Amino acid sequence: MKSVASAPGKIILFGEHFVVYGVKAILCSIDKRIIATSQCIDEKIIKIKSSLGESSMKLDALEGLDSISPKFMKPFFYIIQKTMKERNESTGIEVVLESQIPAGVGLGSSSAACVAVAASVNGLFGKLTREEVLKIAIEAERTIFEQNSGADASISVFGGLASYDRSTGFHNILSKNNLNFIISNSGQTHNTEEVVQQVKNFKEKNESLFFNLCKQEEEIIRNATVALEKNNINELGLLMSKNHELLKKIGVSTEKIDLMINEAKLTSYGAKITGAGGGGCTISLVDDHNRKKTLNNLQKISDCFITRIDHSGLRYEQS
Repeated sequence: MKSVASAPGKIILFGEHFVVYGVKAILCSIDKRIIATSQCIDEKIIKIKSSLGESSMKLDALEGLDSISPKFMKPFFYIIQKTMKERNESTGIEVVLESQIPAGVGLGSSSAACVAVAASVNGLFGKLTREEVLKIAIEAERTIFEQNSGADASISVFGGLASYDRSTGFHNILSKNNLNFIISNSGQTHNTEEVVQQVKNFKEKNESLFFNLCKQEEEIIRNATVALEKNNINELGLLMSKNHELLKKIGVSTEKIDLMINEAKLTSYGAKITGAGGGGCTISLVDDHNRKKTLNNLQKISDCFITRIDHSGLRYEQS
């Protein structure tokens, strides 16, 4: 028997970096997924296979998670270890991961993988609720990133649009907007922790300016929430572009990203960085009227693809 589950990636519409200092962020899941297929095997071993690498471990060695290589596999072994203990199982398991999401560019691929693996592995013995899957996925991610907020995993589990802030947590935004985006990859690698530290240094040297930027970001997000409720795509795009200007001021854009943003703004409703910046991806808001032209223009300078909001979140698939 095989157990198959999939979970979507995500983009940040508003609030990256500023969310660290108490400002709200708005996220949405996208229709690009991680698919996890699990099955029991006769060997007393755990195997995990993906396009980024493979790893295996004997059942009696599952306690030694720190020795796992490659390191990004550690959360998956944690999920399996926890499942085996709680289910009182001792069978071998093989998990195969397939991805529609580029890795390491701020689109939530690691969170989506944890959600999909948690649902898929547990599905071999009895399906969990979404809330139970989320709890395990966040625990698993924290085996690598101790301060992980859980926002990415939450939007992956529940889908759609949501807000997040550090004081009140994750809240769904009840909307059925069918927004379309072009995601463009700068091809520039970044280290999220380094970029976050860079912003912290900027804040400490420019306290008054940074406080003012946070206030501007709060206003942008208030207006964006209204625009989402009214499905005002023109206003939403303008606010995205305004948000990007704030991100430029705190130093997380690059020449390549600015080139991509300027090109996108010629035909899209608006564009901005999504995620940490310093490289990674941008998002451009489009619809049927400008999607093709914007895509054609951006493809001349970057790798890009079209995506839209995913409203289904975690899914159990037919094996």
